[in-house]
Amino acid sequence: MEERVQKILAQWGIASRRHAETIILAGRVRLNGRIVHLGQKANVETDLIEVDGIPIEVSKRPKFSYLLLNKPAGVVSTCYEQKKRSTVLDLLPPTIRIGQGIHPVGRLDAASTGALILTNDGKLTFNLTHPRHHIPKTYHVWVQGHPPESVLQAWRQGVDLSGKTTLPALVKVLKRTHQKTLLEIVLTEGRNRQIRRVAELLSYRVIHLHRTAIGPIQLQLPGEPILKSGHYRYLKDFEISFLKSKP
Repeated sequence: MEERVQKILAQWGIASRRHAETIILAGRVRLNGRIVHLGQKANVETDLIEVDGIPIEVSKRPKFSYLLLNKPAGVVSTCYEQKKRSTVLDLLPPTIRIGQGIHPVGRLDAASTGALILTNDGKLTFNLTHPRHHIPKTYHVWVQGHPPESVLQAWRQGVDLSGKTTLPALVKVLKRTHQKTLLEIVLTEGRNRQIRRVAELLSYRVIHLHRTAIGPIQLQLPGEPILKSGHYRYLKDFEISFLKSKP
């Protein structure tokens, strides 16, 4: 059966569908000896598909893997880094990261820490990163100063960010110290650096941002120790089922 080449690359765990489009546009993918153009279809059973000169073999389709990583600060949420900074893949053993197509689902900026899903299921990645999905993500955020209830309410209701109002959010105070406040924020959208940008707009600088959960997928499951910074675990069956239940 013929399918778009970018979809095949995602299914074989070579790249997420968006990254597959990038490497196709870069001319790194060939179909029967010719450079593939975006949207071109192929049959993996009968056609020769090569990425960087290496053929895709039907018998070597990797088993899907689903991981949760506690990302440390200073590590970038990407597979390739031109500036030679550490990436999330560097935190995985070679048996997992090499030749398996593992990639992050979404991103946390380099300074932020916490829960990040990694997988080689390109279809799942495409679905979960589509704007139509609104999976709640929970953050613990330290901000400078003590935002009053009026500011917190504005954040909850949504603010104008680059001409588009943010979706309603759950925002509550967990702790206050002399100079800073710890907030728990639950978002159902993931615009670029959204929490930091909204906080700055409201005149309260983010000191540290840590994601604790993605839906029911938590860094600390009931009755288990918290996942340490820089460590990963495989997702439980119920967590995978939750992700795949999203249309």
